[in-house]
Amino acid sequence: MSLAGWAETRRIHPETAFRWLRAGTLAVPAVRVGGLIMVGDLSDAERTSDAKAAVYVRVLSADEKTDLDWQVARVAAWARSNGCLIDLVVAEVGSAFDGKRRKFLVLFADPAVGIVIVEHRDRFVRFGAGCVAAVLDADCRRMVIVDDAEVDDDLVRDMTELMTLLCVCLYGRRSAAHRAARAAEAAAVGGDRDG
Repeated sequence: MSLAGWAETRRIHPETAFRWLRAGTLAVPAVRVGGLIMVGDLSDAERTSDAKAAVYVRVLSADEKTDLDWQVARVAAWARSNGCLIDLVVAEVGSAFDGKRRKFLVLFADPAVGIVIVEHRDRFVRFGAGCVAAVLDADCRRMVIVDDAEVDDDLVRDMTELMTLLCVCLYGRRSAAHRAARAAEAAAVGGDRDG
């Protein structure tokens, strides 16, 4: 469960919970996972006996299928090092921008899956990861993002993803991420001059 979600369930203001975390006086264990602060432990002791932990990996095209195995290996190694047993691995080829990922939808709808572990947030969903996490949280389930190297600023991340989508449409998939990064850098440099 996220720290903010934990605070809400206990009728504590989220800022108070963050202050307790920074001071080291938070009553439960917490760990930073991607842009989220997760409260609790990923071990089997916290999970109910019938809850499953699933790894979800995705690539965009069939040309990248070999990367699926590498993603599974990296996420499985992370899960082992954090004491989480993996019950299910779901691998899929498809775009994160459309809703036509059958395996994703089946995994998301399966109430037996208590934890969904992904390497990067954009492997699961491009936009609305917070909403997906909130829906899972409300159902006493959670999404864990392994890679913590993601941008913490939501507006910057959303703008970069939007520019990536537009570049994909205009220039093709191969160089879209590079063009979006260069456009974001150019916008940042231009914004610094104006400010």
